[in-house]
Amino acid sequence: MGHWLERNIVEPGKLPLLLALAAFVLTFAVTRTITRLIRAGKGPFGNVKAGGLHIHHVVPGVLLTVLGGFGAVASSGRNDFGTAAFAVVFGIGAGLVLDEFALILHLDDVYWSEAGRKSVEVVVLTAALVGLVLVGFSPFGVNNLSPAELQNRGAVIVAVAVNFLLSLVSLGKGKGRIALFGVIIPFVALIGAIRLARPGSYWAKRFYRRRPRAQARAGLRAYRHDRRWSGPRRTFQDWIGGKPDTRPDRLPEHR
Repeated sequence: MGHWLERNIVEPGKLPLLLALAAFVLTFAVTRTITRLIRAGKGPFGNVKAGGLHIHHVVPGVLLTVLGGFGAVASSGRNDFGTAAFAVVFGIGAGLVLDEFALILHLDDVYWSEAGRKSVEVVVLTAALVGLVLVGFSPFGVNNLSPAELQNRGAVIVAVAVNFLLSLVSLGKGKGRIALFGVIIPFVALIGAIRLARPGSYWAKRFYRRRPRAQARAGLRAYRHDRRWSGPRRTFQDWIGGKPDTRPDRLPEHR
């Protein structure tokens, strides 16, 4: 089965990555469904507790991620079935962990709060980036180099350095998503690097301090961008992860 998939669907050697991604996305979808049912008081599901302690699903997620990661490393190149199985375990663990990324970031149960949207955003970004790698993109655009260029170490180094620099500039300008995708897709970060920085970013604080016109233009562009895309983005996040609680001081336990 694995050999058939590699011959007809994915490139050789990428089956474990495909299985990990599928397990990651499925685990996140199932977990969100269960937590939304718990929140609504429906179904047979309930919070997991041990001795009065609320066990968040990030805990088994960490254990599965560690098990899957070390298992995949240990079985790599030796056992195709073992590598695939550990890839699935790793994907399940990663799905559980990143579903509570906001909890780890804030060290607080913000699952159903506005801050909890960060978990959905991180999961979507992770799935998109892994998907790009799966379909053939490689970090820093090395995959786009010709065989002759690949034999020229200088060309490879320059390509990696330029792409990395553009991603770094984009990140400094407060365009984190573009910077991340720029690492995978060559010169996507160029868009973020040549455009105005977002207000409050390192670049804006460092280079716009004595440029009031640039500050005004950056603020206006950021306002227009957020006004245009914040609504659709929130709707998309609500559809995937559920709407945040409007009363953060009375957050329900979710797991």
